[in-house]
Amino acid sequence: MGYSAFQLLKEGLTGNKGWRPVWRDPEPKAEYDIVIIGGGGHGLSTAYYLAKNHGITNVAVLEKGYIGSGNVGRNTTIVRANYFLPGNSEFYSHSLKLWEGLESELNYNVMHSGRGLINLFHSDGQRDAFARRGNMMCNQGDDAILLDRDGVRAELPYLDFENTRFPIYGGLFHPRGGTARHDAVAWGYARAADTLGVDLIQGCEVLDIDVDGGKVTGVQTSRGPIRAKKVGIVVAGRSSQVAAMAGLEVPIESHVLQAFVSEGLKPAVNHVVSFGMGHFYLSQSDKGGLVFGGDLDFYASYAQRGNIPMMEHVMEAGMTLMPAIGKAKVLRSWGGIMDMTPDGSFIIDRTEIDGLYMDCGWCYGGFKAVPASGWCMAHLMAEDRSHEVAQRHTFDRFRTGGGLMDEEGTGSQHNLH
Repeated sequence: MGYSAFQLLKEGLTGNKGWRPVWRDPEPKAEYDIVIIGGGGHGLSTAYYLAKNHGITNVAVLEKGYIGSGNVGRNTTIVRANYFLPGNSEFYSHSLKLWEGLESELNYNVMHSGRGLINLFHSDGQRDAFARRGNMMCNQGDDAILLDRDGVRAELPYLDFENTRFPIYGGLFHPRGGTARHDAVAWGYARAADTLGVDLIQGCEVLDIDVDGGKVTGVQTSRGPIRAKKVGIVVAGRSSQVAAMAGLEVPIESHVLQAFVSEGLKPAVNHVVSFGMGHFYLSQSDKGGLVFGGDLDFYASYAQRGNIPMMEHVMEAGMTLMPAIGKAKVLRSWGGIMDMTPDGSFIIDRTEIDGLYMDCGWCYGGFKAVPASGWCMAHLMAEDRSHEVAQRHTFDRFRTGGGLMDEEGTGSQHNLH
């Protein structure tokens, strides 16, 4: 069904009786050309681009729960392309370009808002680092503006500029950065993939991956066995567990990242704001709630609830940056499971098993990567070679130690990225 102003008017005048389900609920077939394990943003976008870009429509997306029930709905919705290192810079630049045309592409309102993102800095050293990052962004073809203290004050007058412990020296402004509605992104890709013939199989848990003679042959599921020529593991924080079904070990730890939403407030925060002296980031949703988050919980876990000490840490950082936030009531919080790699950068690559592919290790970058991740994973599975913007993101860098992409400069420790 196409969405338009005319359709909305028509349904509003006729009791909304003409709407149909947005996607089918098919029974799984016995065999597919490609099976994607994981019905989140990355899995759905992979299936969509397999059908659209490569004409492969005999595809099934298998989701244990319901579409969008995992990490794609458990994040702070930030979209940006302000990365520094080669490999990351061109990938996220590609993703941002896809974001900017996504609503037209999918004919679906994903509520993408290029409201601008400002990373604050609080020392001369941080300013130099962000100046270098801004230059890299501009060289990549993206936008970056280095703001001084007065420039930040003009954009973000509600911050605490008198804080003597963490003085605001300025900020790196990324005007095209912003946010999108996470649930709508999943729904938009699901609807578009279904329209092209992809089967979205909900309530279908993968129990095992079938391998015969070093080649993948299918999967065992809670809804019966499904044969497949190729299988893609695209399961966010569960990557290690699902890879183990095929006898694989991957260089990933799973950690919890909490996020929070306040009560609805009048429009106040026009940008996405990131605190440079504490991992705190803030934006305001279209419904008025302040959406914010901080660091990982710092211990390996598959829980989706987080802990109180990290909650306190995030609130403290928010109060330091913007004391007025203390007047807002927090309505809810949640935890997302993060695939953390040793260098903080993702993996889109073939595995040592023929026909088995992985899209994993997204650390903090998963939501903003949804379009480009699906684009590159679809290219890899269809062409059996890496897309040019994802060529550096293979397993080999962990085998050899060459080409590591430590964006934060924190060394090979998973939870510091």
